[in-house]
Amino acid sequence: MDNIQEGSYVLLFHTSRKKWLTKVVKGKKMHTHLGIIDLDLVIDLPYGTRIKTTEDRDIYLLKPTIYDFVMKSERKTQIVYPKDMGYIASRTGLSNGSIVLEVGTGSGALTTFMAGIVKPNGHVYTYDVRPEFIEVAKRNIEKSGLEKFVTINQYDIKDGIDLKDADIAVVDLGDPWTVVEPVYDCLKGSGCFVAICPTMNQIEKLATALKESNFTDIECSEIIVRNIEAREGMTRPSFRMIGHTAYLVFARKVYPK
Repeated sequence: MDNIQEGSYVLLFHTSRKKWLTKVVKGKKMHTHLGIIDLDLVIDLPYGTRIKTTEDRDIYLLKPTIYDFVMKSERKTQIVYPKDMGYIASRTGLSNGSIVLEVGTGSGALTTFMAGIVKPNGHVYTYDVRPEFIEVAKRNIEKSGLEKFVTINQYDIKDGIDLKDADIAVVDLGDPWTVVEPVYDCLKGSGCFVAICPTMNQIEKLATALKESNFTDIECSEIIVRNIEAREGMTRPSFRMIGHTAYLVFARKVYPK
């Protein structure tokens, strides 16, 4: 049985909209609008246990997944959402052992997701020029316990980097077309390129640059998810949903004739 230990993380779950991710520390009390949760009382309980707040409201003690760490991550920038992460993983073949170049660490949400997949034999090498972003990303990655599978660099890869034969390159910049050439040099043959772009103008410029730089299998996509509220006799689509988050641009490296 997997029990909660002091220093571990727990997801305090009431409903899908009322949940809190916290580290279990002796003497710590969570003050919520549903009442107070005394974390001393959860130590040594198995994950999945139901407890009560001081207001007699039910709270379930769930073991956090990578999804929970991503959605509850500290952030200074817009994060890449799980709906996009899943397609990135399947489209690029991200798996245990993959070597990943990430350009634009941001808050480290996507970094965390990728590190959770490439472990224990792969690694994510991530680059950002903003020190304030790097500090936030470090905290988020350490919270998930995946820091040994990630190397964070404060550096602009437009000046070139030594990384070679990467399986996948992920670019999350406002001007991704400016790093197509250095990223090409880092990828192995047939390696996957993916960029996260907020606007149509960006994907148009990027697709043009990729075609001119020996990339093929170019695909531009948008992932939309609609939740369904399933209740007996009243099932219907949810009125609330995450709309546009990003356009995804994929490509594969090939060699010139």
